Amino acid sequence: MHLKKRLGIVAVGLTILTVSACSSGTVGEAEGSTGDATAASTDYSSIIPSGDIVAASKEIVETSLTASEGFTPPSTGAEAQKPGAKIAYVAADLTDGGPNGVGVGLAEAAAVIGWTVDVYDGQGTAQGHTDAINNAIASIPDAIILGSVDAIEQASTIKAATAAGIPVFGWHSNAEPGPGEGLETNISTDPLQVAQLAAAYAVADSDGTAGAVIFTDSQYAVAIAKSDAMKAYLEACTGCSVLSVEDSPISATAQRMPGLISSLLQENGDKLTYLLGINGNYFTGAAPALQSAGKDPAGPPNGIAAGNGDAAELQRIRTGQYQKATVAEPLYLQAWQLIDAVNDSLAGTEIPDFVAAPGLIDASNVPQTGDVFDPESGYRDVYREIWGK
Repeated sequence: MHLKKRLGIVAVGLTILTVSACSSGTVGEAEGSTGDATAASTDYSSIIPSGDIVAASKEIVETSLTASEGFTPPSTGAEAQKPGAKIAYVAADLTDGGPNGVGVGLAEAAAVIGWTVDVYDGQGTAQGHTDAINNAIASIPDAIILGSVDAIEQASTIKAATAAGIPVFGWHSNAEPGPGEGLETNISTDPLQVAQLAAAYAVADSDGTAGAVIFTDSQYAVAIAKSDAMKAYLEACTGCSVLSVEDSPISATAQRMPGLISSLLQENGDKLTYLLGINGNYFTGAAPALQSAGKDPAGPPNGIAAGNGDAAELQRIRTGQYQKATVAEPLYLQAWQLIDAVNDSLAGTEIPDFVAAPGLIDASNVPQTGDVFDPESGYRDVYREIWGK
């Protein structure tokens, strides 16, 4: 999906405020192996099955593909606070379907509760994120929501917002859900569960013979958490192999993935049967190179995304075009959850620790309509009831 179209989608009900971004602020420019030290020091036993990992992976996959639970939030909370409140949403990069989809959901939820949302595009660089947050602070909002902007990277700007009396909330802004790093809370699925599902899909689909390359972006703690966990899971499969872990910016997939994919195909040949990315944007960039190399759109290599499940991903899965599966975030549900968290904060009420489940999607269960994975759990009615709307 082109940038103009993405911005057109997120623009419904919101004001987008673009700030200048310096390319020198990009982190993680170098491609190559990454995360080995972290992976070696982290215990992934909670997500790696004991015994027959192939059989266990097939069970994990089947359970997730047919899951209907894990998408209903708690039914308690504060009634709607502060009519007309202004929320500043700082998206890491509006060309990324995850932050973009959250922006759409925020507009929907804010309209229900009676608030407005201004959107600031960080344009995919650290300096862009800083500029966007500073512009958001200057607008004196009632709260700032970060969309995939890393909280550690932006520690000083988050501190400045807090000092100005502006609470800061995050979506995919920490490696784990919940409060931390200056955020009132971070809304996310469990990144280790997401990683488990993506890696289990590769193990199950290949009958334990996957030869995988993993794509990550070291600019984001949550990305490293997922790629390290996928690596550990695949390495626990004796017949599988991790050919490399490639660190390449999510914001530059269109420019960098074609060349990277061509190199990987030359280096690995038929050993390369699976491409696992921490984000579906990698497959948007990979498709042209795979097509040029004469690769079957249905694979191998088979594309599996450990997030986010945006419109472009779902369409690729529907049509069998260079992506086989994704572990989708319930983006709209999480956006409503963020608005509820801000409302609870304004009311002085404790923010629920609800963590929604991710949704594993392949050709067997991909929605035939709609741009995101949007579970039919009645969550909108739950929040309307809480807010008195």
